[in-house]
Amino acid sequence: MKRKNAWDTYDENDVKELEKINNEYKSCLDAGKTERECVTEAVRRAKAAGYRELNKVIKDGEKINPGTRLYSTWMEKSIVLFQIGEEPMENGMNILGAHIDSPRIDLKQMPLYEDQEFAYFDTHYYGGIKKYQWVAIPLAIHGVVVRTDGSKTEIVIGEKEDDPVFVISDLLVHLSKDQMDKKMGEAISGEKLDLLIANRPLTGEGKERVKDSVLKLLKETYDIVEEDFLSAELEIVPSGKARDCGFDRSMIMGYGQDDRVCAFTSLFAILEMEQVKRTACCILVDKEEIGSVGATGMQSKFFENAVAELISGINGAGQYSELTLRRTLANSKMLSSDVSAAYDPMYSEVFEKKNSAYFANGIVFNKYTGSRGKSGSNDANAEYVADIRRIMEDNKVVFQTAELGKVDAGGGGTIAYILASQGMNVIDSGVAVLSMHAPWEVTSKADIYEAVKCYRAFLKDA
Repeated sequence: MKRKNAWDTYDENDVKELEKINNEYKSCLDAGKTERECVTEAVRRAKAAGYRELNKVIKDGEKINPGTRLYSTWMEKSIVLFQIGEEPMENGMNILGAHIDSPRIDLKQMPLYEDQEFAYFDTHYYGGIKKYQWVAIPLAIHGVVVRTDGSKTEIVIGEKEDDPVFVISDLLVHLSKDQMDKKMGEAISGEKLDLLIANRPLTGEGKERVKDSVLKLLKETYDIVEEDFLSAELEIVPSGKARDCGFDRSMIMGYGQDDRVCAFTSLFAILEMEQVKRTACCILVDKEEIGSVGATGMQSKFFENAVAELISGINGAGQYSELTLRRTLANSKMLSSDVSAAYDPMYSEVFEKKNSAYFANGIVFNKYTGSRGKSGSNDANAEYVADIRRIMEDNKVVFQTAELGKVDAGGGGTIAYILASQGMNVIDSGVAVLSMHAPWEVTSKADIYEAVKCYRAFLKDA
């Protein structure tokens, strides 16, 4: 198969649309650095596009017809959107599924402490990270604090120009002989990823005056007391905006592009759809980076429950059918929209050139993922792959196929196998990423543009 550089296929109008999409994408990355923020941004954009809350529509007894646009959120961390098609639900849906959580560092439940007149937040990292990448870089705090009376305070510190930033300190090179003799994975331990937050003591007497000064600031600024950390979700992420990368501005560097590059392009695609034959669906889900577990992960029943509510709303009160739900899911087709590893000439030894993903070569389809012997993978069947090829070719989408590195080099998984367990056809598709899971990841603007084109075409023609 001959590869095609997407830039060679664009005219002036394509480049204008490409830049428009990528500017929107960068604004979404900046607005959504946590899964909660991503859901908030998705809801904002969905409402502007005429989407209404599914449960409210059902409660109000409104009729759900072809063209109706609906969304449903779960615990403010996952969202599913539907545009009702002309065909019956049991004929199946065309589904785009991506995850909106990203590797990061979380605060522990009792995080605040003082040591030698430094105040710190104690932390626990989330997802697969190289710990040494997170030291000595500017960091921000995003999240929510919920009090026992149910009131909630949203926090973002470290993103505005006049905000303070935070840091995880590193050992100076002059004294790091023993550290540098260690393996990379052992040079920085998880317990040394504590966030430096203050050094100035509170005026007066006391044993932990720097900690006391932090508590005073938190009380005055956010009405938070130390016990409120027990019911907080505070995430430490890189401080700063997504930026154009390269002299030619052909790339984007930003935090959390795994997998928000697929999540936001999927969102763009479904919000743009005007009319569909089969019901179009977009799932943006939490917890993929730690196994898709928990109430907001893909292994929970929130998506299945939303589809059941939708079927009930379409058929009318009391007309729900378990068989219709099973047929709907089994007859659906899905793109599990997750990123792929971009071929990196600096680390060519772990890639197999013929079956790698390349920058600006378009959307990437992974017939299977997993590790070594395809462990933990969904493996799409040949008939479905042929159908996907047809859709891409008919809609002039630049695409490529790839595996995640050499067979025994490692591997990874997505949410694909979870939806495939319903009997539906699923294939992994997404954007190639350099420095995946690093604090700052890099993508190609051309691939982002082709992703939107791919997702539009799939919702329309699958």
